Amino acid sequence: MNIDPGATAGLVTREVRSGVRDGAATKIAIARRTYQTDNQADLWDALTNAERIPRWFLPISGSLEVGGRYQLEGNAGGLVERCEEPESFAVTWEYGPMVSWLTVTLTPSAHGGTTAELAHEAHVDPDMWGQFGPGAVGVGWDLALIGLGLHIETGAPVDPEEGATFPLTPAGLEFVRLTAASWAEAAIADGDEPGAAQEAAENTAAFYTAAPEEDSATQ
Repeated sequence: MNIDPGATAGLVTREVRSGVRDGAATKIAIARRTYQTDNQADLWDALTNAERIPRWFLPISGSLEVGGRYQLEGNAGGLVERCEEPESFAVTWEYGPMVSWLTVTLTPSAHGGTTAELAHEAHVDPDMWGQFGPGAVGVGWDLALIGLGLHIETGAPVDPEEGATFPLTPAGLEFVRLTAASWAEAAIADGDEPGAAQEAAENTAAFYTAAPEEDSATQ
């Protein structure tokens, strides 16, 4: 993917909030990006149409109706809890035994275009948070939002192999480093200790940019 890593990372506003769900503490990673389209219905369709989601993210199966269950190939699945077309939807995000919650909201931007806000809430294991911080999920969503932006801009699908290997390219390495650092800043603003948050960002960047074991074993 031919992108400017600094400019692209700067398109997203990142925020971390502490919350409570079912009586237990949660962390909420929030990413906002304004897409240069006034066609909110088209952006909604790209986010919710099972035929278009694989063009920028992953193949998806199941039912995307309220009450239905979906499954992303090789990733999370879950329950569609709410859908208010073309403004907002909420789903559970289930990966193995881990259950978290995802809400996506679209609003017209005052400066033109349409703003997408993605909020991912989870009960976080303190050790896992200490090791990786919000970037564990945040950087993954940053990478997905690149794909969505390219698809909305061109109408063409993103090459899955190119998307998967992007973090290993020079531009991808820089993008991941910048976004992990930005998530650390968001965590610090929510009250995390700066040194620990920055160390977690470095761990996250290393995780996302590590070459697959089968490749490194042959070098």
